[in-house]
Amino acid sequence: MKHKTASVFKIVAFSILIAILNSTLCSCFITSNDSITDDNEITNEVEKMKANEMIIQDNKSIYRYDVEDSIVTMYLTVRKGNSTENTDHTWDEVNSLSIFDYELLGVERFGVEAILKIGDENGPLPGELGYGETVPNAIVRVRGNTASRNPQKSYKIELKKGKGTWREQRTIILNKHPFDQTRVMNKLYFDLLRGVPNMVSARTQFVHLYVKDETGPDAATSVYKDYGLFTQIEQYNSRYLRNHGLDENGQLYKAEMFEFFRYEDAIKLKSDPGYSVKDFEKVLEIKGNDNHTKLIAMLEELNNYSIDIEEVFEKYFYIENYFTWLAYNILMGNLDTINRNFYLYSPTNSTKFYFIPWDSDGSFSRVRNEYLGIPNEYGHQIGISNYWGCVLHERVLSKQKYRDMLSSKIEELKDYLTKEKISNLLNSYKAVIKKYLYSMPDILYYSVTEDQFDGLYEAISNGVELNYQLYLESIKRPMPFFINKPIIENGKIKYSWQVAFDFNGEDIKYDVEIARNLAMTDLIASFKGIEIPVVETEMLPMGQYFVRVKAINESGEAQYAMDYYVSEYSRHYGIYAFYIQPDGTIETVHTT
Repeated sequence: MKHKTASVFKIVAFSILIAILNSTLCSCFITSNDSITDDNEITNEVEKMKANEMIIQDNKSIYRYDVEDSIVTMYLTVRKGNSTENTDHTWDEVNSLSIFDYELLGVERFGVEAILKIGDENGPLPGELGYGETVPNAIVRVRGNTASRNPQKSYKIELKKGKGTWREQRTIILNKHPFDQTRVMNKLYFDLLRGVPNMVSARTQFVHLYVKDETGPDAATSVYKDYGLFTQIEQYNSRYLRNHGLDENGQLYKAEMFEFFRYEDAIKLKSDPGYSVKDFEKVLEIKGNDNHTKLIAMLEELNNYSIDIEEVFEKYFYIENYFTWLAYNILMGNLDTINRNFYLYSPTNSTKFYFIPWDSDGSFSRVRNEYLGIPNEYGHQIGISNYWGCVLHERVLSKQKYRDMLSSKIEELKDYLTKEKISNLLNSYKAVIKKYLYSMPDILYYSVTEDQFDGLYEAISNGVELNYQLYLESIKRPMPFFINKPIIENGKIKYSWQVAFDFNGEDIKYDVEIARNLAMTDLIASFKGIEIPVVETEMLPMGQYFVRVKAINESGEAQYAMDYYVSEYSRHYGIYAFYIQPDGTIETVHTT
């Protein structure tokens, strides 16, 4: 009887639903003009709904050329070009300036024309790109930021239109990775990422480069010179999106210094009279569609704290992609991903944004440094704490249900990123690259001795477990916070800071030190167990001073502030520096 009654109710409910739908659809056809508008609106909404439900998956067939332990040999003949393309320079000129030099001079990066040929150690090969070419098919420039200051440069090779592609790419990036003691972290990161659902990876390839310089006075007698080992990685652009099965007409932004604030002075619509591509790209570099409407809508809602973060997060971000990206970077120890080294991608008919990783040669830096005896000065940069200064991560991870999702994803990826899997890849790399690192020219700039080499790679295979333990440690601590600029009030100096957040809701007290020296041994004042985020001292004489604040929860777990002071050789985390000027005012220096 119960089943029969339930069936009757279902039939009635279904009939009512059909009637409502018919009524709604009929209302769309009141007039012919209305019918066209409303039909389009319905179609657009349906398309948006489909796009918003879309799960991005990488195009696995794109990796058909990839062999982890292979070396591709490239031959580059460089020549002076023309002033219109800014390629009328010598090879020495191109290599003499860093990216910062170009910014200081206010000029575009110098380039040269080049003939790029693909081959093996015996020379260019028939059937490969550039074989038989006698006129330039490419333009070459130095790339990278900090790395461009090093003697060994990284290069961006752009194939000219109509001159073919290499592995379906017209832009070929060759990286030296001078700050990576292994020279393989970027490749390891992306090779492993190819097996991770909800993420899009990138093709990588070890490259042995030879360069013939025909820009100087000895052009007629120049020969190919060995430039050593590089790692090629895909350039992210519309072609990258198309090759990986994504929407090449969608939005694609590269984070330059982006913490998901609103950035009203820079992030504007193209139609805004104050719009400046230069200002915009100081925050986000535009690599795709330049209609910024939904980016601005997302940032405005994300920074509107009256809107619940669950509503904003689930409207604008694909949850599986977000937590996979975050968990993967935490386990890989890829720390420099708070405000850069990632892309945001959004398909045309979707409100959602997806994270795509970029530039991961900092992976496992902590374990690398420990093995090589380099001091690890990372302060709060472990687990969740590393991401707490970003609006998106802070708002999302303040919710217990989202922290549970992150923990679940970390456990899942930890089972994938096994020591055996990582060791196998590292051993395959070692077998082919070691001879390049310990021969000219790379040996001149490589800081790891042959005695250390195998042990370094072995230490990295334990990196996931170390980063996992640091993550577990991070969720016990209070979250990091910023120290405010001290102020002078009624002849005294007031020191204040943000309130620290504790995931378990425990009460937090603060220890505060004000000192004359960076080692915090020459103390002016020390406060213990402060319950409100402010202390004060008498006015201080002219000079430099340092403030350190530590938050301690009821369980005794401690966290220092996010601020750091930059000395000649390193960063000193948890310390805020300021000056008392001759006129009695306060100025800060070398802090975040």
